[in-house]
Amino acid sequence: MHLISGPLSLFSYKVEIALIEKGLAYEKTVVPFTQTGGYEPRDATVLRVNPKRQVPVLVDGDLELFDSTVILEYLEDAYPVPALYPADPAGRARCRLLELTADEILLPDLRRQMHRSEPPAADPARRAELEANGRLGDAAMARHFAVLEARLGAGPFFCGDTLTVADIALFLMVFWSLRLKGPRLQGVPALAGWYARMTARPSVAAAVTAVAAADRVLSPDLFR
Repeated sequence: MHLISGPLSLFSYKVEIALIEKGLAYEKTVVPFTQTGGYEPRDATVLRVNPKRQVPVLVDGDLELFDSTVILEYLEDAYPVPALYPADPAGRARCRLLELTADEILLPDLRRQMHRSEPPAADPARRAELEANGRLGDAAMARHFAVLEARLGAGPFFCGDTLTVADIALFLMVFWSLRLKGPRLQGVPALAGWYARMTARPSVAAAVTAVAAADRVLSPDLFR
């Protein structure tokens, strides 16, 4: 199995965490990336497999897949143990909705913060616009954290007693926002406890470590 990923691609880490949780052996290719030039030059396999020209791409034998959600559903079907989705249909639907919430509801507000990892805009007006937009993103993410706090309740994970795809997807959004100097978790103790449980898992800790290493090279502005 071969994963093509990016050094700061949160959706690639979503797939990689799942691969590790399932105990699957895989090779990984990390495509070129810079904060100024993006993913250039584009990887030839990515261009051939994904019309969106994006990582992650997973190759398993003669099967070539793109889109993290499709990849995770394939991994669950092909390698069902350990499970990363609930067993019952209603639980699986709730899990998928939480994954969608991460990828489609939280991500647009997270994007408002992403300029913080890039070199500052040269134009002062543009820089001020990005900073104001980032503050809007902070406020929105704080509201999302409060909603997630209520949704999590007293459970150890979002879909019950075991980790699921929902936890992986939501963790990466929370982690990325914290990485981008977004709101902290002091006011959401249940979410903070869940975050600590997630980072204690070897699969998640490996992703956090890899992102920190990439940031030292690619995102020095985060350390100022």
